[in-house]
Amino acid sequence: MKLTVNEVEHVANLSRLSFSGEEKEIFTRQLDSILSYVDKLNELDTTGIEPTSHVLPIKNVMRKDEVGQSLPPGEALSNAPDRAGDLYRVPKIIE
Repeated sequence: MKLTVNEVEHVANLSRLSFSGEEKEIFTRQLDSILSYVDKLNELDTTGIEPTSHVLPIKNVMRKDEVGQSLPPGEALSNAPDRAGDLYRVPKIIE
């Protein structure tokens, strides 16, 4: 597939990008090279191969939700920059 400068200009226009003449020439060569490689990949026989989005199977690893010990309030708040009793104090953000 041979890509033209006009096609690169069209794509740049759709993308709201502006390029110099030299950049258009460079991008034309680079994009043409990429599209030629994709054409080459399209020649591969993929019959019997299932489409995949990932090479390895993906699954969520979930742990059981179990009740456990929590920190006592004093220890949990020990590094708080500002506190009021057993509560964190934060700056007011809503008037």
